[in-house]
Amino acid sequence: MILVRLDDPGRATKKVVYLTSPASAATDGSTVAGASARRKPPRAGALVAMSGAVLALSGPGQTAGLSIFVDHIIADLDVSRSLVSAAYLVGTLSGALALPWIGRAVDRFGVRGVLAAVALAFGGFLSLLAAVQEVVGLTVAFVGVRAMGQGGMTLIATTVVGIAVTRRRGTMLGITSAAGTAGISLFPLVIERVIALVDWRGALLLEASLIWVVVLPIAFWGMRGVRRSSDDEESESTDGPAEPAWAVREVVRTSMFWVICGAVACSGLVGTAVFFHQIAVLGEQGLTPTQAAANFLPQTVAGLGASLVFSSATDRFAPKKLIFVSMLMHIGALGMLPFVSPGVTAVVYGASLGAAAAGARAVEAAAFPYYYGTATLGSLRGLTQSVAVASTAVAPLLLSLGHDIAGSYQGPVLALAVLPAIIAVLAPFARTPRRPEPSTSTTGAPASVRAQKAQSGAAGVLEGP
Repeated sequence: MILVRLDDPGRATKKVVYLTSPASAATDGSTVAGASARRKPPRAGALVAMSGAVLALSGPGQTAGLSIFVDHIIADLDVSRSLVSAAYLVGTLSGALALPWIGRAVDRFGVRGVLAAVALAFGGFLSLLAAVQEVVGLTVAFVGVRAMGQGGMTLIATTVVGIAVTRRRGTMLGITSAAGTAGISLFPLVIERVIALVDWRGALLLEASLIWVVVLPIAFWGMRGVRRSSDDEESESTDGPAEPAWAVREVVRTSMFWVICGAVACSGLVGTAVFFHQIAVLGEQGLTPTQAAANFLPQTVAGLGASLVFSSATDRFAPKKLIFVSMLMHIGALGMLPFVSPGVTAVVYGASLGAAAAGARAVEAAAFPYYYGTATLGSLRGLTQSVAVASTAVAPLLLSLGHDIAGSYQGPVLALAVLPAIIAVLAPFARTPRRPEPSTSTTGAPASVRAQKAQSGAAGVLEGP
């Protein structure tokens, strides 16, 4: 945008031309020349493909990717399964604490630098895991792998799409999640074969190398030009005042934030608890271990479909309505357990669980930019994901304790349905957040615009008569 002001109404021959960037007219007063020098951001399709690859490569830090190594670690380190499980629990909970900081870093420093740092650290902790000889080192490695892999890589991969994509954002997020989930599901199959060739330590080193070779170029070159497409920027094309960004402290005071956060935490806790003990849970219903393990296939397929459907639906419906639907799906899936038997009912049960969990995650990724914009999206999703990861860490223990008390899994699983029921009741009554009022002068101009105009004098170009 070029602002032209006459220095003196009586001297029309001299004027000062202020050059400002449309994307920063209300913020930093940068020049049009500086804006034009910025690299053009990647197209939405390319961005989604790169984000899907990053999400898929979080696989070595996900439970599915690490579970392949558990038996090898137990045998090589000569420790008990309970001790490894405890180290994994500590690692997951400690890693969750890093997510709010990673989210804030994305908001402050941008995607490229943070993704590069996370990828470097992720590969480093995988290398450390390959070299561990005792439980303390194992716990430290679990902390880093879970924080950088399950946490950082997943957070950045979905957040960058929410930040940079404005048209059909929900659909693009769904494609990213579906592609990433498909890639994650392939890791156990591939790594099992790799371990047979080079042992488990060599497989971890190969995973670290893969992260560095693929993700670092994406961070340094693929993500060049990615920047926030905020409502503030769009509003500057009009004569009205720009809407202010939401501060995190303002967001956490709204009921909608807690409904979204509660839905993600509830879905993570319920899904992880049932999936972790799936062989035993379905074994009580008459399924063999092979049949119970095969039930992961309909869960995965239904989850991929639900990611696309729910994400696309956020482009047309308010996310709180979709949260309500996903919670009802959780209730229905858990309530089916007493009626599950080998055959069709087991497949429907598994598909319902997979679809419900994927639907809740898909809605969360699109809900924050829908209600709160993208200025603090990284911080908000980092906070929410830390709660979600913490809930998944305690979930297996909760269901295990319930089994010890009740003597079977059926009662505790049905009791878990109370959690999504609470969220389903609260979601329709959550108020749609209203943006904070912009501070204005007596002329009605936003304070940020007035500050920009004051600063732009330093960048003025003086033209002769």
